[in-house]
Amino acid sequence: MSGRGYVFDPGGNPDQIMESANRLGLTIEALIHTHAHLDHFLAAGELRAQTGARICLQKDDKFLWDSLESQCAIFGVPYKPVPDPDHWLEHDEPLECGTGSCIHTPGHTPGSMSFYFEDSALLIAGDTLFLDSVGRTDLPGGNMHQLVESIQTRLYTLNESTVVVTGHGPTTTIAHEMRNNAFVTAKL
Repeated sequence: MSGRGYVFDPGGNPDQIMESANRLGLTIEALIHTHAHLDHFLAAGELRAQTGARICLQKDDKFLWDSLESQCAIFGVPYKPVPDPDHWLEHDEPLECGTGSCIHTPGHTPGSMSFYFEDSALLIAGDTLFLDSVGRTDLPGGNMHQLVESIQTRLYTLNESTVVVTGHGPTTTIAHEMRNNAFVTAKL
């Protein structure tokens, strides 16, 4: 084990995240975001202050990142400012820690990203793909057509045994979603 770690979508409870990282003996190097809805990045500022880790986001979600205060007001969540991202993620960019790569999957938001670890047959999908469902597209920047295209052309091309870690709810697999997801079936 390298002792290097990434935190994906630090939406809340920075103390719990730090406790887990310390227990595992990890130095947090980066805070990687699948998208910029407050429930996926609200703890980023506090974690960056504690660790100095880079904040990484796809640039098409900067407008959402910049609207954190209004997102908090809409959902009745106390506002805590977060610094701007340090690094803009790109499609097919390799992740420096581990063997993962970035997959741009717009639709839930314009800058939605998924992260694929081929060696482990693991996909971190954020709110792009859920068990038998997909992320909502009725919030600012959402686009159902883009979401369907992202899933069909970028996620359903992955190894079918890939385990999908979703942003909310239970895990699933690419094979299960290709055959059972009523929102996005595979083009077989």
